Amino acid sequence: MALNLEGHLAPYAARSTQSRGRDFAESAPATRSEFQRDRDRIIHSTAFRRLEYKTQVFVNHEGDLFRTRLTHSIEVAQIARSLARNLQLNEDLVEAISLAHDLGHTPFGHAGQDALNACMKDYGGFEHNLQSLRVVDSLEQRYGAFDGLNLMFETREGILKHCSLAHAKDLGAIGQRFIDRKQPSLEAQLANLADEIAYNNHDIDDGLRSGLLTTEQLDGVGLYARHRVEVELLFPGISGRRAINETVRRMINALVMDLIQTSQSNIAQAKVQSMDDVRNAPPLIAFSAEMKLEAQELKRFLRENLYHHYQVNRMTSKAKRIVTDLFGIFMDEPRLLPPDYQTYGADKNAQARQVADYIAGMTDRYAMREYRRLFAVDEI
Repeated sequence: MALNLEGHLAPYAARSTQSRGRDFAESAPATRSEFQRDRDRIIHSTAFRRLEYKTQVFVNHEGDLFRTRLTHSIEVAQIARSLARNLQLNEDLVEAISLAHDLGHTPFGHAGQDALNACMKDYGGFEHNLQSLRVVDSLEQRYGAFDGLNLMFETREGILKHCSLAHAKDLGAIGQRFIDRKQPSLEAQLANLADEIAYNNHDIDDGLRSGLLTTEQLDGVGLYARHRVEVELLFPGISGRRAINETVRRMINALVMDLIQTSQSNIAQAKVQSMDDVRNAPPLIAFSAEMKLEAQELKRFLRENLYHHYQVNRMTSKAKRIVTDLFGIFMDEPRLLPPDYQTYGADKNAQARQVADYIAGMTDRYAMREYRRLFAVDEI
């Protein structure tokens, strides 16, 4: 029988003892909660290790100090655990969701996803949240009794942040909340916003480190400018990386504190006392209206000045070509695929999904290497 590791939680927090469980029944762990077991399975998965060499904004070979999907996921988990502790939510569940939320991402970040989605237009499309669920439900092959990681329902629910109604109808119980317009657990809501806090702030750091952004540009962004002035008042003469780190640290803290206070107020006003209450309430984990506007301003700034910077666009263009050409050649000549991904005799939809699984599982450098092997005449 598992130890009682969840007695300190609020009544509306997720508890593994009240979970909808796993698709395949397993004996309860003796020394950890079920959500701790999920977290451990995710960390030991092949897909998690691959995140080390998958793009966040900058492609892996562009520098050793830029964030990758792996470091991003760890930062999200750290922020999410801190938030969960303050709100008396389930830290183990929120950490499991945070570590798994990007497992289905393609190489080359959103550029790779957009290209693969275009390739899959006639075969059901491609979306990284659905792919993350597919990874943990079927693609990981670590256990003799089942495919996938056989995660708890609430962990899988949190991984699936977004889903169209068309896809939801094909997913059974895990997609039903999108049809019924219900909310996921507070832990899932929290992980989603911890993701936003993490990538907005570390993209500032990476953008400045790369030279694609300048502090002068960021002085026009309210959230950054306010905290930069505070840092300069506290530490006269401070400059360089130390000034940037102090500013970004304060920005993260401001967002975290606002999220905690606003969420606590929302939970109290909604008078939720159970997971069922949470599912029937509007979203409760949120920023204040003022902070939401500041966060949106920051996101617009990053989109216009970093994500669409001409140097990023150049790599984006290359990435789309690599993914598109790989998909095309594997569809035309499936015998070029590794044996595990060959689907002789299957219909085109099944073949396309296998090709998408193969490409989505690639790291940035593996995709570039595979491209050279298949299209460069001087490669073997």
